[in-house]
Amino acid sequence: MNTDNPIPAMTEKKELVANWETLERIFIRPEDEASRTALVKYMEQILFGLHDFLRKHVGITREASLEELSRRFTESRISRNPRKKLTDVIKGIIEEIAPHAVNVTSPYFIGHMTSAIPFFMVHLQTIMSALHQNPVKLETSKVVSILERQVLAKIHRTIYNQDESFYEKHIQAPESTLGSFTDDGTLANLTALWVARNAFFRSRGRFRGVEEEGMACALKTYGYDRCVVLTSRLGHYSLRKAGGVLGIGSANVIPVEVDRNSRMDTRCLRQMIREIHKDSQKSRVLAVVGIAGATETGTVDPLPEIAEICAENRIHFHADAAWGGPTLLSEKYRSLLQGIEQADSVTIDGHKQFYMPMGCGMVYFKDPGAADHIAYHAAYVIRPGSVDLGIRSIEGSRAATSLILGSALEIMGAGGYALLIEHGIETAKEFAAEISSRPFFELVTAPQLNILTYRLFPPELREKWETGDREKRKKINSEVNQINILLQRLQREAGKSFVSRTTLRRKNREDTVVLRSVIMNPMTDMHIIREILDEQEEIYYSHIQTSGNCSE
Repeated sequence: MNTDNPIPAMTEKKELVANWETLERIFIRPEDEASRTALVKYMEQILFGLHDFLRKHVGITREASLEELSRRFTESRISRNPRKKLTDVIKGIIEEIAPHAVNVTSPYFIGHMTSAIPFFMVHLQTIMSALHQNPVKLETSKVVSILERQVLAKIHRTIYNQDESFYEKHIQAPESTLGSFTDDGTLANLTALWVARNAFFRSRGRFRGVEEEGMACALKTYGYDRCVVLTSRLGHYSLRKAGGVLGIGSANVIPVEVDRNSRMDTRCLRQMIREIHKDSQKSRVLAVVGIAGATETGTVDPLPEIAEICAENRIHFHADAAWGGPTLLSEKYRSLLQGIEQADSVTIDGHKQFYMPMGCGMVYFKDPGAADHIAYHAAYVIRPGSVDLGIRSIEGSRAATSLILGSALEIMGAGGYALLIEHGIETAKEFAAEISSRPFFELVTAPQLNILTYRLFPPELREKWETGDREKRKKINSEVNQINILLQRLQREAGKSFVSRTTLRRKNREDTVVLRSVIMNPMTDMHIIREILDEQEEIYYSHIQTSGNCSE
C-alpha cells in the first residue's frame, strides 16, 4: 500500500443514512478499514511526532484572511442524515482547518501564554477522554476523585508548605477542601472571590447569609452601601467579571496604581483602604488581589507587604498566580513569589506553565474549611455527608484534568518543571539585554519572570523626543505607537514569527503601545529571538519607514 495515500479509492459513494445500523457502527468502532487507516495515519503522527506534524500542517498565523475564512463557514443547518464519514472528517480537519489554525508550538511564536505542550500530554488527554470520568461526583469517578485530592494536596504543599500532620489530616478528609480544579483561571478567581464574599457576608441573626438572601439584603443587614475588591492596575480582567457575577459590580473592582516597576504600589493600597473604610462606615474592602505574574508584564506584586496590610485590616488576601504559580517548583527562583504562602486563596492555571492542554484552572485555600462558605447539596448527588468534590465547586461537571496533571508531575518531576521555568526567566533576561543593545528598540518593562515588553523606537524619533517639550513628546509618542501597531500586524501577517502587543496605561505617562513577548517554549533560544528582532527591523525599513504610513 502506498504510505503517502493509504486510503482506498471509493468506486461508488454510497448515500449516508442516520439509522440504528450506522449509529451502532460509528458509536462503538471505526466505520470501516479506510476510516481506521486514516485515523491511525494521522494519530500516529500526532502521538509520536507532534511537533513535526504541526510544522507540516499548521502555519504560525493565517494564510487566508478572516473575511475569506468566514465565508467558508456560513451554513447554519444541521443535516438530517450524516454528510461525511470519519475518513472525510479527519482529512477535512487536516487539510482545511489545520492550515489556518495557529501553530502555537513554534519556537517563533512568543506572543501569548499559550505555547508548546510536551508530546506526552496528547497521550494523557486521549486517555482522559476515553475514561470520561467526572470527578465532581464520586459515582462517576471513584478513584479519580481520590487521586484528585492527592494532586491538590501536592500543589497546596508547594504553595503553603504545612507540616506532615496537616496533610495527613486533610488530604482525603471529605470535610476538607485544600483546593479545587476548575475549567480555567477565570473560574478559579471567581471561586476565590465567591468564598471571600460569602465569608464576609455570613449569616447573622435572622439573616441567613448572602448566598441565600443576596447582596441587597446582605448590604442592608451589615449596614453598608457597597463592598469593593482592590487589585493592581495590571490585574486580569477576570476579576472584573467576578465582580459582575457576584453582584459586587465590575466598577467596584478598583485598580490600585503600580510603581515604576509595574508592581502594586502598597502605599497607594494603604491609602485607598483608609479612605474607603472611613467613608461613613458605608463601604468596605472585601478582598485584595495580589498578582503573581501579571498578564501584560509578568511582574509580581509585593506579596509580603500586601499580606501584612490585609492581616492588619482583616481583609481576604487572594493571590492570582495563574501565570507565575509554577515558579514555586524552581528552587532557584521560587523566592520571586515570596509571601504567596500568606494568601488566603491562590489561583494557578494548569494550561499555562504546567504545560497542560487547555481547560485546567485551580484554586487553593489556606484554610481547608474556607470552601464551606460555597457548599451546595442535592438529593440525587452531592448529598450532605457525601465525599463528592462537587459540593464545593462551581461546576456541576468537568473533565478529570487532575489525572493529566498528576501524571505530568510523575513524568517531569519538580526538577523538570524547574528547568522549563528557569529557561524562560533566564532567556527573557538575555532578550532584555539584546533589546537594550539595539538602537532601534526600547525596553519598556524589564522581565521579572519570563514576560517582557518593548517597542521599536527609531533613533531619529528618540532624539527628537529627548529634546522636545511636552506637546512634542506627546506627538512623537503617538507616532511611535502607530509604528508599533503596524509593525506587529505586518509581522503577524508575514507568518514567520509572532509577538503580541498591548497598551500600557501608567499614571502620569502617555499610553504606550508595546510589543509583548512570553518566553515559554523551551526551543526558543537567543538565535531565534535575534531573528525575530531582525525581522522587525527589516519590516520597519521596508514597509513602514519607506511608506511613511504609520496608520493601522
